[in-house]
Amino acid sequence: MKYLTSLLLTVVFLSCKNTTPNEKRKEVIQQNEFAIVIHGGAGTILKKNMTPELEKAYQEKLEEAIRKGYDILKNNGSSTKAVEASIQVMENSPLFNAGKGAVFTNAETNEMDASIMEGATLNAGAIAGVKAVKNPISAAIEVMNNSKHVLLSGNGADQFAKEKGLEIMDASYFHTERRFKSLQRIKHKEKTELDHDQKTAFYDSDIKNSKFGTVGCVALDKKGNITAGTSTGGMTNKRWNRIGDSPIIGAGTYANNKTCGVSSTGWGEYFIRGVVAYDIAAQMEYKNVSLKEATHDVIQNKLTKLGGTGGIIALDKYGNVSFEFNTAGMYRASMNDKGELTVKIYNN
Repeated sequence: MKYLTSLLLTVVFLSCKNTTPNEKRKEVIQQNEFAIVIHGGAGTILKKNMTPELEKAYQEKLEEAIRKGYDILKNNGSSTKAVEASIQVMENSPLFNAGKGAVFTNAETNEMDASIMEGATLNAGAIAGVKAVKNPISAAIEVMNNSKHVLLSGNGADQFAKEKGLEIMDASYFHTERRFKSLQRIKHKEKTELDHDQKTAFYDSDIKNSKFGTVGCVALDKKGNITAGTSTGGMTNKRWNRIGDSPIIGAGTYANNKTCGVSSTGWGEYFIRGVVAYDIAAQMEYKNVSLKEATHDVIQNKLTKLGGTGGIIALDKYGNVSFEFNTAGMYRASMNDKGELTVKIYNN
C-alpha cells in the first residue's frame, strides 16, 4: 500500500513538473469562454468626497454599460459590437468625460477622441478632435471598417462621420453646466486642470476630486477575439487642438489575440511616451509573463517612474482581468461568462 501511494505521488509530481506555464494558463480559458471589462476614468477619487447619490449614479451607470456589452457576448455577438455598445452607454452619460459629458477646451468647445482595435487582425481605427459626433467610438469603428486609414482628425473626421450616416449633434448637446463652470474657474486661475492632479481637486463642484473621466472597454468573445476601445473628451482647458493618448493605437488602446487587450486612462502625454498599452502586450509576448505581471510592471514601475498617473483595464486571451492604476481610484467593472459582476470605484 505504501509503495502504491508513493508511486501515485510521484506520477502527480512529475505531471505537475512537466506542465508548462502556457498549459497552466489553458486551464483558465475553460472557465472564461467570454469576458468584458470597462473603465470610466482614473484619478483622485476619494469616498470622503463622494456623495451617496453620486456614488450610486456611477455604480448604476457602470453596471448598465457593462451589461449592455455582456448581453451581446452572451448571445454570440462580436467583441467589437460589445465594446461599442458599452462605450456608447458611457458616452451618452454626462457623468463621464466622453461624448455628452466631454470637458471644454480653452476656446469653450468640446473636442473628442476615440479609438478601437481588433486583436484578430490588428485592424484599428481612430478619430481625434471631433466636435459633432454623438458617439465618437462609432466613428472610430467606421474609420477602421470603411476607410483606408487608421486615424482621422478635426473637421475631416466630423465630415467622414456625417457621410457614413452617424448621428451628428449640435454643439449645445455636449454643453453640460458642470463642465463649463469648471472651465471658467480654471481660466480664472490661469492654469490648466489635469483631471488626475490633486492640486486641482477643489475645482469640481460635484465631486471634490480630480476625476479623469475617459471611458474604455475590452471584450473577449466566444470566438476568442479580443477588441479594445477608448473614448474621451480630453483635458479641460486644452489648447491648440491638443490630442492625448486615447486615439493613439499602442498608447491608449491596443489589442492582440496572442496576448491581451488594453484601454488606458490618465495623463495622456505620459501614456504616449511610454506606449503603455502596447508595452503590456509586448511583455506578455516576448517575456512570456502573465497579464498581472505585465500590467503591474508597466503602471506601477515604468509609468510611475516616468512621472505619469492613471491606469488601465486589460483582458487576456484566457479571460483574465486586470485593473491596474496608481491613483486613488478608478471607475471600473467586469463580468465573466458566469455572469459574475464586479463594480468598483476606490482603491481597495
